[in-house]
Amino acid sequence: MNGTSAAIFGFDPFWLSTALLFITYGILVIDRLNRSIVALLGGGLMIACGVIDQGQAIAGQDFNTLALLIGMMLLVAIARPSGMFQYLAFWAARSARGHPALLLALLTLITALVSTVLNNVTTVLLIAPVTLVIAGELRLAPYPFLFSEVVASNIGGTATLIGDPPNILIGSATGLSFNDFLLHLGPVIAIILLVQLAIGHWLWGARMEVDAPVRLRVLAYRPVDAITDRRLLAKSLIALALTVVGFVVGDRVGLQPGSIALAGAAVLLLLDNWRRPREEQSHRIHAAFGEVEWITIFFFVGLFVVVAGVERAGVLQWLAGAIIKATGGDRTIASMLVLWASALLSAIVDNIPFVATMIPVIKSMGPSLGGGSALQPLWWALALGACLGGNGTLIGASANLTVAGIAERNGVAFGFMAFLKLAFPMMLVSIAIAMVYIYLRYLL
Repeated sequence: MNGTSAAIFGFDPFWLSTALLFITYGILVIDRLNRSIVALLGGGLMIACGVIDQGQAIAGQDFNTLALLIGMMLLVAIARPSGMFQYLAFWAARSARGHPALLLALLTLITALVSTVLNNVTTVLLIAPVTLVIAGELRLAPYPFLFSEVVASNIGGTATLIGDPPNILIGSATGLSFNDFLLHLGPVIAIILLVQLAIGHWLWGARMEVDAPVRLRVLAYRPVDAITDRRLLAKSLIALALTVVGFVVGDRVGLQPGSIALAGAAVLLLLDNWRRPREEQSHRIHAAFGEVEWITIFFFVGLFVVVAGVERAGVLQWLAGAIIKATGGDRTIASMLVLWASALLSAIVDNIPFVATMIPVIKSMGPSLGGGSALQPLWWALALGACLGGNGTLIGASANLTVAGIAERNGVAFGFMAFLKLAFPMMLVSIAIAMVYIYLRYLL
């Protein structure tokens, strides 16, 4: 079924990699072992069983994702002592007048909007620390806020070319511009976000309460009083501003977000340690690197090996071909199938290799569907399915795991099943809305 050589004991790599994928994800669903252990063991078995070798496992690592996570985690860790995030927390609490329902909606909207111009991982890395501070001050459970922000980051990132990596791949392969994505996907994303806000209010916002003395105490705070180190704040803002500018213009000069994030972290490390004694430099750098969520990083390392094995064995290519074969050349059926298959598969495997596999398959459908603009519904279906599908499970998107790591480090449970029970139905609702939108706008 594929062009790879036989694996251990002569097993077909196609079926062996599929079995290892299901075993890895099955253990993750049970949620009895730390996910980094499970992913690393799954990746190790892919290599040990001969599905891929070490060189292919290394090639399967998404350096851009890993570098982006590490770089932004370092930036946040170094900037935190300045009081920047406490300032933002008090500003948000005062803007919402201390009302939890309004605060939940405000943080959800901010996360979605920022994710349209920054990638969703960067957004949650900046918003999550603020959320933890707010929840602590108002004596509220942080989980509803963090959950809503995860979902909002993936929704907002879907609206633009640079918000989520699959969109970058699709835009690069098709020539679709930033404005194309915003004009075609912006309307449906706005609808989905409004539905998400309503669901969040129904689940949590309407039931949250803050004691009057606590609310009055928080409202009495002046956000500016939270700033404890103005020099560090200035340095952090400079580094963050340069990093954000880099994200915006990076594609035009051939720089990826991961490289930009690492460079931004290096700049802030330099600014923070300039002229300090060597011993103090060593202490501060150790402290900064100690704040990186290494459990999350190594989960991705293992997961990338597992996905590389499945991809190398031809499983994703087979799935893509099966999707196209099932459409019978009908554009409406093809669009709906691409949308739902992308969503469901992106909740299980990394959406980047799936989208990369689907792009040439969709292009090959051009002659049978009429080519040119006739393929547009399929491109929007692929983008919506792959990006929104990441909301389906805890391991469906990088932003999900990033927030889970931050939450668990701060003593907030963020389990696989607890996330799945709410997130998967919400994801199905968003895909249903996307399906109606694509049909009415492009296929009717």
